[in-house]
Amino acid sequence: MMPAARESLLDAAYTALARRPWSAVRMVDVAAVAGVSRQTLYNEFGSKEGLARALVRREADAYLAGVERALASHTEPRERLAAAAEWTVSAARGNVLVRAMLTGCWSDRLPAPTLKAVPSSSAVPAQRRADGPLPSPGDFVALVRDRAVAALTPPGGSKAQTAELARAGEFVVRLGLSCVVAPAGENGTSALVRDALATVRAMS
Repeated sequence: MMPAARESLLDAAYTALARRPWSAVRMVDVAAVAGVSRQTLYNEFGSKEGLARALVRREADAYLAGVERALASHTEPRERLAAAAEWTVSAARGNVLVRAMLTGCWSDRLPAPTLKAVPSSSAVPAQRRADGPLPSPGDFVALVRDRAVAALTPPGGSKAQTAELARAGEFVVRLGLSCVVAPAGENGTSALVRDALATVRAMS
């Protein structure tokens, strides 16, 4: 199957999830919306569980791609970190699967695939990846932290600089996650992150 067709099936599954609990989403309906046969859907994902894993993996990848865009959106490191935190909050607000992945709180309406790898006999590379481990909230903290370090470490940066950026990156993503659970005040997440980083710097 072409990647575009796989994306169409995942889009159809996500749209169905927005309208009804995952337990009520039927494979035949997902296939029909995407304009393929049910057998094609099963060939691509293996099962409804496989479809759920692929959907979660896609949304995780999209969130992390957004983190990378946010980290590249400014020149000043503090602004780049603030943008990453702001993206974390907006992504969680706009996508129920991202919110569940970041917080570990999966409602009864959502699929709840095990985060551990599952046996995979799929011939589809993208599905074999989806059948591998899925990120936990703690994994996301590490993934965002590492992306912040990669984006912000200057050429020839010292180990001390890298360590400081790692601490700042983890601090910011955890602050962003706290704003997912308890929204920031009227000034928003970005202002909260900027103020927090300035305070930490002033105290150090």
